[in-house]
Amino acid sequence: MTLRETVTAEESVHATTGERTVRLAGQESAPPLTEDQLLDRHAGLLGLHGALVQATFTDKSSLDGFYGVTDASAQLVDHQGEMQACTWTLSLRRIGSLGEADLESRLTGIRRANDFALSGESWHAPAIGHQAYYTGSSVASSMTRSTADGTITVYRSLAAGANPRWACPPASYLLGRARFISGSLEKTGTNQPLPTTGWELSNGLVRVTPGGSGTIVVAAWGGSAWETKNWSISDGTTITAWDGLSLLRNDVEHVIVRLVREQGPGEAGRIVLDLGLRRGSRFVEGYLQRSASATLSAFLTASETTTNNAASGYVVATSNDADGNRYTAGSARSFTNHANGGVSKAAVTALDFYLGVVFNGGSAVSGDAATDLRNQYIGALPEVTAGVRR
Repeated sequence: MTLRETVTAEESVHATTGERTVRLAGQESAPPLTEDQLLDRHAGLLGLHGALVQATFTDKSSLDGFYGVTDASAQLVDHQGEMQACTWTLSLRRIGSLGEADLESRLTGIRRANDFALSGESWHAPAIGHQAYYTGSSVASSMTRSTADGTITVYRSLAAGANPRWACPPASYLLGRARFISGSLEKTGTNQPLPTTGWELSNGLVRVTPGGSGTIVVAAWGGSAWETKNWSISDGTTITAWDGLSLLRNDVEHVIVRLVREQGPGEAGRIVLDLGLRRGSRFVEGYLQRSASATLSAFLTASETTTNNAASGYVVATSNDADGNRYTAGSARSFTNHANGGVSKAAVTALDFYLGVVFNGGSAVSGDAATDLRNQYIGALPEVTAGVRR
């Protein structure tokens, strides 16, 4: 989010803790912004409350660093349609600059329970441009992936209980981030109205957009362009439209969106599809739910010849496509390969799955092979980023 830099930044030090805080106040208006841009910044400012943010200033660069947002307020005024203004204030708790502060990725929780006796692989991808990556006495292996933002490093085979620490220039912190865009505006926070069309979920490696007739378009970054596959979602009947969309999580390391479809006449309840994308990931994660049991599926809209390894938790295209890649999909729970290629399971109320790409197909490097992506799906841990003083 870009805000007009104010002349004054009010700083203070807490009498007991010695914490340094910065208070900023300003105003955005339309014009010169459009009405949509102004309303987006208003909602985004309110969505910053409690967040860890990087801040870079045009004139007061000595304040560049990482902050915790302790308070955010925004007042929206409409002057009878001639001009709109958003008067805002932010209270920031200073964590530190590049040389003072680390970012700690707290990888909590457990790996996915699964039906295939898989231990999975614990992995992590910090921001592009990070430095001084530290996981204690156990050194993780690493690989790189080319994204639309630049080259991101993915650390693999992390030791159990590792909470990596790393440093990052504030200006680089957003590179490689997971992000959600609606109506050409990137959203901050989760509490705002969103249409079911014109949205994009991306991390620079994978891009998810709505297609026609309810399809989900999953694209892979090929180095110069996005390479797409259309996926259909079914609860016994292919879903042709979605009725609602909301954001469940919207952080630079992980974004989750929820699509909702009301069930047909005579059927109570709804169909819910959650789609999640992590920073550095080659696949989008899905969780499909229905009020009553049915055959739930996520499958290619245009069928491809598939090597069926469902008994091991995944399926993969048999041959490279025109872009030199192969689709892959899987689930943590037992499933059957869909006739078109994909994941299907009968008589259930929920289906977890992932949809991804084996980049460079039969010549994929270690970490990008179909079995590697399956293991990374099973082993992915919840991540929360905290700023800590060194």
